[in-house]
Amino acid sequence: MRVLIGEIAHARYAELLQQVAPELELFGSADPLELARWAGSCPLWLGQPDLLAALLRQGHQPQWLQSTWAGITPLLATDLPHNYQLSRAVGIFGQVMAEYVLCHLLAHERQLFARLAAQVEQHWDSRLPQSLAGRRALIVGSGDIGQSVARFLAPFGIELYGVASSARVLAPFVEVVGLDQLPRLASQADYLINLLPDTPATRDIYDAALFARLKPGALLINAGRGVAVVDADLVAALQQGQLAGAVIDVCRQEPLPAGHPFWTAPRLLLTGHSSAPTEPRLLVQLFIDNLQRYQAGGELRGAVDFARGY
Repeated sequence: MRVLIGEIAHARYAELLQQVAPELELFGSADPLELARWAGSCPLWLGQPDLLAALLRQGHQPQWLQSTWAGITPLLATDLPHNYQLSRAVGIFGQVMAEYVLCHLLAHERQLFARLAAQVEQHWDSRLPQSLAGRRALIVGSGDIGQSVARFLAPFGIELYGVASSARVLAPFVEVVGLDQLPRLASQADYLINLLPDTPATRDIYDAALFARLKPGALLINAGRGVAVVDADLVAALQQGQLAGAVIDVCRQEPLPAGHPFWTAPRLLLTGHSSAPTEPRLLVQLFIDNLQRYQAGGELRGAVDFARGY
């Protein structure tokens, strides 16, 4: 079986795959020209959506494509074919995303950056911090990653609420509602954590109307997709004190261009799309599992419905 690996870290993926599946013929590169030479003879593709979308646009097509990203937006473009099996990376980001969220919740409650600024100014900051216990977190996007984040936060005594495609009963959440109920739960949240994918229904949902409903002490963390936030509305809300701070991992345009208001917005921290990097070892385990499912004609983990967009 011939596998095309389109990845910046293609050598690492090839090394790991050779260890567990030496029968596979592997062809890897991050060079689009090299990938194009091999694409036609490789029925299985593994790699990052931006590189592999370029091959699809040239007329090449796999039987099955395993994305190394959780997000597969480049592969959903309307000018690309959608008549092949596509699976996204699932089940491998929960721990690292939860660590990212916990890191910034603790930094927020312990006023870490304000204390650093006070040190630079040689000002003794003796304000007392708050505990995570009893705080209310709203995790917007209660799928695979969101549930992992919730389970990770539960032992800290945080009250957990969720937003999903529809209301459901789901432990350890107190309540999980549909997207139409976002304004109601957001108004009660101390932490608003966005983990939603990019779909037509999830764009521009964090706007001026929603920010106006937030507690002045609320913290927004966006580790989902940049298009969920109306940039100008967030900056205005921070300037007007409608929320205490924002941690922004994903932006509409990446890298963020010079002069963008996010660079200088008060109490906004940029983390450069680093919240949950793919661990090749875990992704290879997922690929081998899915390869066995593919060969048996079974359901792939993380199978994408092109109509839904995830």
